[in-house]
Amino acid sequence: MFLARPPRIIRTLAPRRVWHVPGCGNRVFLTFDDGPTPETTPMVLDLLKTEGVKATFFCLGAAALQRPELLLRIRNEGHALGNHSWSHLNGWKTETAKYVSDVQRCAEVVSSPLFRPPYGSITFRQAKALAGMGYRIVMWSSLSGDYDPRKRPQECAQNVLKGLKPGDIMVFHDSAKSRNNVMGALPEVIRGVRERGYQFDTLTQRTT
Repeated sequence: MFLARPPRIIRTLAPRRVWHVPGCGNRVFLTFDDGPTPETTPMVLDLLKTEGVKATFFCLGAAALQRPELLLRIRNEGHALGNHSWSHLNGWKTETAKYVSDVQRCAEVVSSPLFRPPYGSITFRQAKALAGMGYRIVMWSSLSGDYDPRKRPQECAQNVLKGLKPGDIMVFHDSAKSRNNVMGALPEVIRGVRERGYQFDTLTQRTT
């Protein structure tokens, strides 16, 4: 079952993971997973540049290695980077040493202290190992669901705007399969965030 916002019990069970950024004034945090891709990332970057919005891109190492020019563009346009593993492993189905090695391999291409587990799936042992290596594990306050072809862009936008609060971390995807939903939803999200008097900012080691 899709849940736009993680239940309180899940956040309580993993309090050291970053679900929300407290004490950040009126800022909210737009994030993108699973890129960079030639189909979607340039379009997302074009829109963010036009709107003057900064975001955080949690990149797959394998994708970043294939598209170094997009990784460079993300950096040069003032966005932040995060590690999203090399090959999008599901932590619940992967042995800890293999999982950590996959994250380290991504770090050779995507240098960042921030890590978001693919699918949000990570064991306590894996989380402890990565925290011991200096990573901050970033989860989310809301999921857009843009990766689901059954959803429409307006629904994806409302999944993150409904109940929006300062410090919220919103998840979209700059993957090929999410292109139509993310590009359709983003203008509404940007408009909705600004109508509420909030500002976009990037995630950093300091803010998390």
